[in-house]
Amino acid sequence: MKNLTHALKQRWPAAVSALLVVTVVATAGITYKLWLPHVRGYFAKQPSVVADSHEGHDHGEHNHEHPGHVEESAIEFSVTGLKNIDFAPATVALSTFERSITLPAMVVERPGHSQIYSTAPMTGVVTRIYPVEGAAIEPGSPMFDIRLTHEELVNAQQSFLQTLESSDVVQREIDRLKAAGEGVIAGKRIIEQEYEQQKLQASLRAEQQALLLHGLKQEQIDGIQQTRRLLQSLTVFAPVHEHDEDACDEEHLFHVQQLPVKLGEHVSAGQLLCIVADHCELYIEGRAFEDDAMRLREAARDGRSITATVVVGRRQADVIQGLKLLYLADHVDAETRAFRFYLRLPNKVALDQTAENGRRFIAWRFNPGQRMELRIPVELWPNRIVLPVSAIVEEGAEVFVYERNGDHFDRVAVHVEYKDQTSAVISNDGSIKPGDVVAGKGAYQMHLALKNKAGGGVDPHAGHGH
Repeated sequence: MKNLTHALKQRWPAAVSALLVVTVVATAGITYKLWLPHVRGYFAKQPSVVADSHEGHDHGEHNHEHPGHVEESAIEFSVTGLKNIDFAPATVALSTFERSITLPAMVVERPGHSQIYSTAPMTGVVTRIYPVEGAAIEPGSPMFDIRLTHEELVNAQQSFLQTLESSDVVQREIDRLKAAGEGVIAGKRIIEQEYEQQKLQASLRAEQQALLLHGLKQEQIDGIQQTRRLLQSLTVFAPVHEHDEDACDEEHLFHVQQLPVKLGEHVSAGQLLCIVADHCELYIEGRAFEDDAMRLREAARDGRSITATVVVGRRQADVIQGLKLLYLADHVDAETRAFRFYLRLPNKVALDQTAENGRRFIAWRFNPGQRMELRIPVELWPNRIVLPVSAIVEEGAEVFVYERNGDHFDRVAVHVEYKDQTSAVISNDGSIKPGDVVAGKGAYQMHLALKNKAGGGVDPHAGHGH
């Protein structure tokens, strides 16, 4: 028994040590995710480890020499990872930056040109309506039939017919006298009848002009003269384009914007029948404060090109370049202290379709009421490094770009001289140089990945092939 007790005392320390080793190994295997990143981070800070960790990598794509590769400011992505962050490269180059101001604007109709009112030329009853609201109509096409009840027009037609008949009677008398032969009495009568005929012709011309003023067309008046019957109904036609320097160059369609009249309605002379619109050219109405007035005048005087962007919700949907300032308003709004300025906006038909009943409907590319943003250049800066604003990442007082350096991206601190909504002007101080390639898109996602790597929350080499 004593021998057994002595043997156990000699073997007990070895057994306890073995048990402790097994426990430590098991615990380390279970909790490796917690301590392994910190250990790797510690060795990554040692220069020899950094050099060994990248041994065999090809860094031949360096555009210029850097102080040295630092693991904490470098990140590597697979091809799939670059696609996932919507990566797009941007090559650093010197160019002329056009500093501009951004002003709000809206598409509006051209006063006095875009809308055309069609009114009843005389009193009557609407017996037919050709178009429907929203439909496209050709210039000069029929729009309404009106049964005339206008007493003044009836009297004007009646007087015109009576003058026509009197003129015919006088002409027949002249022909009879000339056929009777020459003589003192016959010659005197012929002269008297010719004078009378001249008076009647003058009355006919005056009455014909009166009918034209009432809204009748020349062919309708000629029809009255030929048939010797009063005109009982009148057709109202669509307007015809009057091409001038402000109008579109090619023939285009109107569209019915409003149609307030109803079939069978009794309308008076001058009453509104419909409103047709011509949107082949519109205006962009911008609004600026008094501080921008001088810059706008300079832009108009120098003929600088202005860029307009259609704003849909919170995104920019369409960009129009090469616009010019047309004119500036002559007064400042008393309430908003802003003044308006205008640009010409050429328009195009975006949709032209014909329904089953043969009616045409068109949709224009730009429509009144659309919100826009105007970028008006005010200053030129030559020999600047200009990058898209998505290429820079701001973190407090620091600004970074991510330069492509072989198979990874290095974070490079830069100084931003100026930034607007679309571009950033980078100081040409050697931090990046012409010919370098940086992340034009996806830089912010790279920055998040680098911070995540530095935090040790995930294995920085997971999912990347080295």
